[in-house]
Amino acid sequence: MADLIAKSALEGLVPVTHGALVLSDATPAAVTSVAPFRGKGRAVAEALAPMGLTLPAPNRMETGPVGRIVWFGPGQALLLDAAPGPLAGLAALTDQSDGWVGLRLAGPGTEEVLARLVPIDLRPPAFGPGAAARAPLGHMTGVVMRADDGIEILVFRSMARTAVHEIATAMRQITAREG
Repeated sequence: MADLIAKSALEGLVPVTHGALVLSDATPAAVTSVAPFRGKGRAVAEALAPMGLTLPAPNRMETGPVGRIVWFGPGQALLLDAAPGPLAGLAALTDQSDGWVGLRLAGPGTEEVLARLVPIDLRPPAFGPGAAARAPLGHMTGVVMRADDGIEILVFRSMARTAVHEIATAMRQITAREG
């Protein structure tokens, strides 16, 4: 029988650096889809409270001491880096940890790089702390979130290589203009 070795879909692809821009791995340790059962929204919010979280408003992300929860659509959220145990019986929970990778783009020019790939205004006045959106990243679907030190992007694991390539190409183009 073959011995399988677990490895990240981003192994050997990141970090990527162009000028002061850095693309790095920001894959959450756990990703759980949360869809509150009918009439259980308030109970889900109460169960999240001890984690310092609440159900996020559309296009928002809530951050607590243990993890984050990101709006993912009407009646849906993604719980990142936190155990969903307190939500059992209150929401449909699906472990999606192996299906997503996370990237963090940081440095001056981050918004200009992503403006080539994401059709929303990611400048801080429009997309500030706590902002999150499902949006295309080139031809892929992703979740874009404002992080303290840049912008984080979740994409399907199967799109990891393409996402890194597309972002690295845009990074190269932006830094070439500066040089």
